[in-house]
Amino acid sequence: IDPDSGTPYIPTLYYFLGAFDIYDREETLGVELSQYDPNIPSDREKLVKKYCLPRYKNYSYKKKYLLFVCLENALSDNEYNFQIIFEDDPEECNSLPSYWDEMENPRAFFEDIYRILKDDWEADILKARKEDPGAW
Repeated sequence: IDPDSGTPYIPTLYYFLGAFDIYDREETLGVELSQYDPNIPSDREKLVKKYCLPRYKNYSYKKKYLLFVCLENALSDNEYNFQIIFEDDPEECNSLPSYWDEMENPRAFFEDIYRILKDDWEADILKARKEDPGAW
């Protein structure tokens, strides 16, 4: 249960893209993100470290673990369609940089997030794995 809202915390892969949401920030964050090419591994690493990691620094080890497991489960499914996560939905009040929906390998983007989080959150993940998440 999320202590802030009192509701179950059920993360999805969309949580990882929140840091890149340029809706109403096209001229600030949008311009900033346009300097990176998510098809280039070194740029993906910079994006994750500069935008994703800070977003989760105040998360509890439990929330980090559940978010990490969500990503781990998606990556373990060879049929998972990562491309759909980048597609624009005009009905939603969020948007990613326009060229991101043409990413050559969206799975690689999430694989890099996984690799970086695994290193950065190692202590939190190990702590959570010693507990029963069902009791949270």
